[in-house]
Amino acid sequence: MLFNLRVMTSIPDNEAVSQPMPMATRQGRRVALIVAVAFFMQLLDSTIISTSLPQMGQSFGVSAVAMSIGITAYMLTMAVFVPLSAWLADRFGARNIFLGAIALFTLAAIGCGFSQSLAQFVAARIVQGLGSALMTPVGRILVLRNAAKSELLNATALITWPALFAPVVGPVLGGFITTYLSWHWNFFINVPLGLAGLLLVARFVPGDRDSEARPLDWPGFFVTSLGLAVMLYGLERLAHPENGMLPTVGLIVAGIAVGWLAVRHLRRAPHPLLDLSAFKVLTFAVSTLSAGTIFRVAINATPFLLPLLFQVGFGMRPVDAGLLILAYFLGNLGMKAVTTPTLRRFGFRRVLIVNGLIASLAIIACGAISPQTPLALVVALMLVAGLSRSMQFTALNTLAFADIGGAQRSSAATLSSMLQQISMLFGVAVAAAVLNLSQIARGEAAPDLADFRIAFIAIGLIGLVASFRFMVLPPSAGAEVSGHSADN
Repeated sequence: MLFNLRVMTSIPDNEAVSQPMPMATRQGRRVALIVAVAFFMQLLDSTIISTSLPQMGQSFGVSAVAMSIGITAYMLTMAVFVPLSAWLADRFGARNIFLGAIALFTLAAIGCGFSQSLAQFVAARIVQGLGSALMTPVGRILVLRNAAKSELLNATALITWPALFAPVVGPVLGGFITTYLSWHWNFFINVPLGLAGLLLVARFVPGDRDSEARPLDWPGFFVTSLGLAVMLYGLERLAHPENGMLPTVGLIVAGIAVGWLAVRHLRRAPHPLLDLSAFKVLTFAVSTLSAGTIFRVAINATPFLLPLLFQVGFGMRPVDAGLLILAYFLGNLGMKAVTTPTLRRFGFRRVLIVNGLIASLAIIACGAISPQTPLALVVALMLVAGLSRSMQFTALNTLAFADIGGAQRSSAATLSSMLQQISMLFGVAVAAAVLNLSQIARGEAAPDLADFRIAFIAIGLIGLVASFRFMVLPPSAGAEVSGHSADN
């Protein structure tokens, strides 16, 4: 049996871009909390839909497989418009664009809930994808402009928790809503969250605008969006070998080729859509482009594999599997209280290496458990996996912007969002592909524990490789943000 599961999540001093803008610590935290509410709505919507596709298909008179076009349309719209977010934020103000993104997303969610046909649903998802494309990078820009460097770690922790929380609770909540209410409420649940986000942003987030906004780089927008869309679509297809591997590989190669052209253009353009100079900053390059992207593959693959392991491999009921996943989430949540003091004591470099090794070994250990493993041991493993995942996620997202200058923030936030989107899809695609290939190699009609063991080992090894890559960081990396002393 080949999996037809698609997951979208997925999921980041006090200077403004144009001039210094002192902000109180309290305001920086408040802005981060408001942005986190919007991020939670966005990521919950992306994960909650997967459990209701069969019921939605029945309502529209199409197969569950045909419903995947709604997810694909959402994903591709995001890919097209994410590169534009930095320019829009600088031109019209990050607060204004963020408000517009929340409004679009909420209205489109209502449209999804009221859809009477597949065509109407796809149209609403396209609009929702536009709102989502602007929400994540522009939200990060707001946090970067309103949080002092000394508070960047706490602010980043606040906007990171939705990415840890939503992928875990989304499928469980979606299953409950679909079973006891209807699939429509998976979208209507966004309305109170969206209204709350709009009111909070309008009331508490200060306005801003870059007075020296550059002209729009149309060629850069075209090649960057095209390359990202083609590559993401290819990665998404990678999880479904039944669609044909040759077209999938062709799409990925084409996406890489167009991406190379985009980079070439952005380096030469007088007013590039995205400022690539952020990649000259070691902490940003390592935490986003190289080691960070590789490790995020493992981070994003694990929540995809665990529910399948418990339900398909262990034969558990969805509700029982959900309770074990809850332990994984509690580990994510429990680490928040110790993340800041741990980074202050040991620094980013040591934490990313050691915690990365722990997180990777915990992923590999998930492949060693079985239905006969004592429940207490499984719960303990879920807690360790969640704790280490949360620490790594927060450390990566904070270090990325620790040394980014004011003029680079908008582009850096957009670049980070683009790379996280790639790593998210790649993580799910690799995990699903390994499961499928292992199953095919054994000649079985359905996956079993042997296939899951291979998948967890493969994902864990990817994390181990990335962990050692963090050794290129100096011991003082991000010290201004973490408060770590090189003498510690």
